[in-house]
Amino acid sequence: MNEACKTVNVLIVDDDLAFIKTVELHLQRCDMSTTVAHTHAKALELREKREPDVIIASLDFDHSGGAEILRNLRDGGSIPIVVTGNHRSENDRLAWLEAGADEYLSKPLSMLELSMRINALVRRRLATSVQNQPKTESGRWLFGGWELRLRTRQLRHPSGRPVPLTKGEYTLLVAFLEAANQPLSREYLQRATRIHEDIFDRSVDVQVLRLRRKIEVDARAPQIIKTARGIGYVFSIDAKRAYTKSHGV
Repeated sequence: MNEACKTVNVLIVDDDLAFIKTVELHLQRCDMSTTVAHTHAKALELREKREPDVIIASLDFDHSGGAEILRNLRDGGSIPIVVTGNHRSENDRLAWLEAGADEYLSKPLSMLELSMRINALVRRRLATSVQNQPKTESGRWLFGGWELRLRTRQLRHPSGRPVPLTKGEYTLLVAFLEAANQPLSREYLQRATRIHEDIFDRSVDVQVLRLRRKIEVDARAPQIIKTARGIGYVFSIDAKRAYTKSHGV
C-alpha cells in the first residue's frame, strides 16, 4: 500500500460523475473505502449513517449556498472536510478556510496530493484524540535520535542536551510530527499552529526557519524539514509516538 494512503472511509459529495469515478478509483487503489452523495441532502444523511473519516465536498460560494452547506456538513462535529472547487485564487482558498473547511483544493485535482492531504487530516484527528487521553499517561515523540517530551514541552538533542523551544516552535514541531513524511501546506500549518499575527504565508516560513536552526545540522541545507515545492513543507524522517506512565516525562 502506498505510504501516502491509509485505510479510511471517505464521503465524496459531487454531481460530476467523471470526477467522482476518478477520485473513487484513486482512493480505492489506496485501500480507502468510498461513499458517494450526488446531492447535499444525501450527503447529510450519509454523514450520519456512515460516519466517514473525511468528507470531500464540491462547493461554490457563489451558488447553491455553499457556505451554509459546509456549516451543515460540519454541524459542530470534528470530521475533516476538504472543499473542492473551480476557483484558484488565494482569496477563495482563505474564504473557505475561514468558513470552516480544513482544506481547499482547486480543480483539476492532483490525486496524489488529495490522498496525501486526506491522510494528513486523519492522522491529525487521531493525534488530537490521543492528546485527550487522561493526564496520568504521558507521551513523547521520537525522531532521528531526538526526543520531544510533551508534558514538559522539552526537546532533547540526540546527545541528551536540552534544546529550548518557544511556544510557536513547539506547536509547529508537533504539527510536523503528527504528519511525518506528509507534505503540508502553509495554510494547514497556519491553522495547526494558530499563527494569526500575519494572514500571509511568511509567518509560517519564519517559524520554520527558526525551528530548522534548532534541529538541523545545517539550516541552509535542511534534511529534516524540507521544502515541498508548490505545496509547503514536509517533515522528511519517521516519527514515533511513545507513551509512559512516568510522571517525569
